[in-house]
Amino acid sequence: MARMAGRRTLFAAPVLLAVTFGVFAIAAMSPFDPVKAYAGTAGLTASQEQLDQLRDNLGVDRPFVARWWDWLTSALTGDLGTSSVMRQPVADVIAERVGWSALLAGCAFAVAVLAGTALGVLAARRQGEWLDRCVSSLAYTLEAAPAFWLGLLAIWFFSVRLGALPSGGLTDAGSDTVAFGQVASHLVLPALVLGISQLPWFFLYVRQGVADALEEDPVRGARARGLAERTVLLGHGLRSGMLPMLTLIGSRVPELITGALLVETVFSWPGIAAATVQAATSVDFPLLAALTVLATAAVLAGNLLSDLLYGLADPRVGFDG
Repeated sequence: MARMAGRRTLFAAPVLLAVTFGVFAIAAMSPFDPVKAYAGTAGLTASQEQLDQLRDNLGVDRPFVARWWDWLTSALTGDLGTSSVMRQPVADVIAERVGWSALLAGCAFAVAVLAGTALGVLAARRQGEWLDRCVSSLAYTLEAAPAFWLGLLAIWFFSVRLGALPSGGLTDAGSDTVAFGQVASHLVLPALVLGISQLPWFFLYVRQGVADALEEDPVRGARARGLAERTVLLGHGLRSGMLPMLTLIGSRVPELITGALLVETVFSWPGIAAATVQAATSVDFPLLAALTVLATAAVLAGNLLSDLLYGLADPRVGFDG
């Protein structure tokens, strides 16, 4: 396990290096002007000389390779630079927001995995019955539903029509303190929406995996020995059926990140979504590079986690292979 994790870590270094270089290259070709974004409304009345001076101060006229190298060498020492659009250090921007994004993503992931697994097992146990047909049809429908559309629908129903849950933000309007109760109530809708948007894949993988496992000879032998159906289902069918789902964990991380950005925007959740959008539209090189590296690292960590879980669940799989 340690050897595989070490190899993956060594492999991640050039990947992250290439990603940061690509971010600076793509941002350099962006049609957005970082100087006008930095100046804001003051840029509308500023003279060309003032804009040129600001451009020189920001260093946006330098070749992107030089800007990338300066950022990289500083980042290796722990200095991620200063965000031009947020007007504060990049490390502070990320530190203020990444925790809320992680909370949202973690809760949504738990909803997707737990609900998808439970429904998948029930559907596999009753293949062809009404529960299987209804849940499978709903899963295929949700696969095609964008996360932002689900978010808007949830706001309309639960907030506008029922008035049961807040429509967005982290705390109630006018509140100047972050209380656990307020955060929990504001987290319900975005976490459920994001979790439901990821649930179909977990449900379909578990359903198919458990259904196939229940047809295997060891399961038939367990039934022939008189074991209880619950023991056969949970002890034999579920364990074998969960193996394909474990490989899904890593592949869903990019979708989870993308969905989180959309859901955060819809629900005004104070995560990294707003910072990502502003960094992209303002061509904020340091912030954009740091956020991209963070997302890439999350994807690589998700892939490693799925491999480790698969190896732990199935002893036949070696970690050194």
